[in-house]
Amino acid sequence: MTKTSVFLTSAIVLSALVAFTIVGCDGGKRAFLSMGTAPIGGAFQPVGDALSQMLNHNKGDNHWKVQAKGTKGSQENIRRLSKGELQLAISNSAITYFAVRGEGGWEQKYDVRAIVTIAPNVAMFITKQGSGIKKISDLKGNRVVCGPAGAGFDMFIKPILNEHGVMFDEIDKLNDTQSGAVDKLADGNADAAFLGGAVPTGSIQQACSQHDIYFVPFDEETKTQLVSKYPFFQPITIPADKYADLTEDYLGLNVGSMHLITSADQDEKLVYQITKTIWENRKSIKHPAAKFINEKNAARDTGTEFHPGAKRFYLEIGIWPGQVADENETVKSE
Repeated sequence: MTKTSVFLTSAIVLSALVAFTIVGCDGGKRAFLSMGTAPIGGAFQPVGDALSQMLNHNKGDNHWKVQAKGTKGSQENIRRLSKGELQLAISNSAITYFAVRGEGGWEQKYDVRAIVTIAPNVAMFITKQGSGIKKISDLKGNRVVCGPAGAGFDMFIKPILNEHGVMFDEIDKLNDTQSGAVDKLADGNADAAFLGGAVPTGSIQQACSQHDIYFVPFDEETKTQLVSKYPFFQPITIPADKYADLTEDYLGLNVGSMHLITSADQDEKLVYQITKTIWENRKSIKHPAAKFINEKNAARDTGTEFHPGAKRFYLEIGIWPGQVADENETVKSE
């Protein structure tokens, strides 16, 4: 074979590979979609894996391959979406809210859009009985674990503290994981910790098994103001049987639902098909968070504009805008 023949053969093979990568059997574009999640240990990573598996298994005529990728969480996901390094990402809606506005410590406005609102993040301050902390304003001057460094928890902790009359710099802020926060409470190196996620949260159960835990209550009037001021906040009730040290139902707060996001310039048809596939196959998503992808919650406004492709689908099925049946949701049993 001559050099010219080898070159032509290589060119033909390369062209075929490129065509296979870009075009599917019916002419549709093949999309390789990276979905940013978070470090192992939280809910983002298993939810991202479950979503990716479902989308790949139920793609039908859609020529995509979705891969969940571990990241540092919401803040990294939003930045990488803007750079085109990710096509999809899971984020806390409170963090996304401030990112799209360039507020709360963000250096610029990030042009991202929501696809679906998933599960609530039910978090609260806890302390050991006898600490002297009876209400949120008592946290002033105390050592409080506020999540891992760089995780962005301050974006929802700050508003909660501020509305209760406490500035963020008036607490002695400590950074650690949820399990690390429990250890700090146990050994006396922290006075309180902000913990939560799905209900029941393992770290809170762990704390209750080690000590008599006091759940610091939200001031109800202040909580109403928070819900009115920030769309990512939502009242939620935790039944007393969820945690050993709860003696009555706890009137809590969803501090920012997990949601799936994408860049504003993502292809509308692609986002429509992703939204449709998630909705129609939500019961096959192998994670408990999938139960929140429902008529009341999927299209719920958390302060980040929905992508036009997602909005179009929700309008078609009649759940736009998403409505929550009760003003105060109650966490149901798993």
